[in-house]
Amino acid sequence: MKHYLGVDIGTFETKGVIVSATGEIVAQAARAHRMQVPQPGWAEHDAEQDWWGDFVHVTRKMLADSGIAPSSVAGIGASGIGPCMLPVDEAGSPLMNAVLYGVDTRAAREIEELTRQIGADVILERCGNALTSQAVGPKMLWLKRNRPEVFAKTRKILNSSSFLVHRLTGRYTIDHYSAGNFSPFYLVDRQGWSGELAPGIIAMEQLPELMWTTEIAGHVTTRAAAETGLAEGTPVIAGTIDAAAEAVSVGVLNAGDLMLMYGSTIFIILITGSRVRDGRLWYAPWLFPGQHGSMAGLSTSGTLTHWFRGNFAKDLPRETAVIELAKEAEASPPGAKGLVLLPYFSGERTPIHDTKARGILFGLDLTHDRGDMFRAVLEGIAHGTRHVFETYAEAGQAPRIVYAVGGGTKNRVWGQATSDITGSTQVLRQKTIGASYGDAFLAALALGDVTPADIENWNPVASSITPRPELKAMYDRQHAVFRGLYPATKGFL
Repeated sequence: MKHYLGVDIGTFETKGVIVSATGEIVAQAARAHRMQVPQPGWAEHDAEQDWWGDFVHVTRKMLADSGIAPSSVAGIGASGIGPCMLPVDEAGSPLMNAVLYGVDTRAAREIEELTRQIGADVILERCGNALTSQAVGPKMLWLKRNRPEVFAKTRKILNSSSFLVHRLTGRYTIDHYSAGNFSPFYLVDRQGWSGELAPGIIAMEQLPELMWTTEIAGHVTTRAAAETGLAEGTPVIAGTIDAAAEAVSVGVLNAGDLMLMYGSTIFIILITGSRVRDGRLWYAPWLFPGQHGSMAGLSTSGTLTHWFRGNFAKDLPRETAVIELAKEAEASPPGAKGLVLLPYFSGERTPIHDTKARGILFGLDLTHDRGDMFRAVLEGIAHGTRHVFETYAEAGQAPRIVYAVGGGTKNRVWGQATSDITGSTQVLRQKTIGASYGDAFLAALALGDVTPADIENWNPVASSITPRPELKAMYDRQHAVFRGLYPATKGFL
């Protein structure tokens, strides 16, 4: 029987899965790693250890646990956090830690300068996105200015999935969806690399070869086979960013389908029938030719729950602290006794795109306890999600159906608050393990062993979370407070 292997590099954990030809999970493995924050506004990974080291670990464990022959793995898909910036040398070895996605805000100066030089309207039209902390291009300029000795040795700039594909196959590739975040060097009207908007920063030869996600990027080399235990010659697809693979895993296939990913950050993908031109949102070609993706993301979500646990739940066992906090939050009434939280603890991405924004817990009095505050954290993330949904509606692209996925879906308070505050029903699939499962499906799709519609059989609908209408008026009032807090306080920062 054929099997498909998928591995995803997350912010705090790498997850792998081996799936049968009918979508059954044969083996799973995970390995934790940490996000390094060497100074405020920076976020990094050790690519050698956290990306490739984790890939090798989970792959070997799954092969050992399942007992399947490596030769039965028909295809491999890899995804990872993105967009990231990893400079590598002639041998493909990392020259520094990888600079992570929009949570890393080190290139604020470069964003402002490039936007001024090129013009915001030109960037939005040619690149599909305003330059924000999510864009890789300004981070390349930061690298050139601040690490000239590293830049001088840089042969290629990779992201997480590109690095894994290179280690597996020896080829430097990147999918179009990931490349769409390399503004201002990827032009969406051409679907190709160009230095014309920002000449003199980087040579286009330093960027990977463009491919669509399900194109075969190469095959497992002798060296990679020895390290991973995989069979030499196994096909490896180009792969993509984790959120896109996660969307595939829950059946986001058609215009109007929206994926709401509960993870270290909230990430949202809406498939649209045409390109969305709105600087508050992100745009990229979707995984397949002729399709479009409109994306949004909050800077701190699951990361914020980690922060809360680490600072306010030191009395609880680390392994069960989040579960206990969720119980305390459930005991707090909806609305958290009037508390409203702005979750801008690392600035904010969509729709305000302000790296200087900061978090606020508003409305505290002496009656509030830890459960109220943790509920306010979860509800604050939900209010941020509603702000994004409202932005889609203003852009004429209100979602038709919302598929929820990610570890946060196991938190009942968070999931229910999100439906109550956004007014949207969330559909959950049977398997919510996320991007690694989508990677395996994409590998099967690349080999022609499944069609896109087969995700309905691989991962059927399991349940839904519906909004409670009796809470609408209360949450509407709180949302008005949420929307007012940022403009009322940003002048103080």
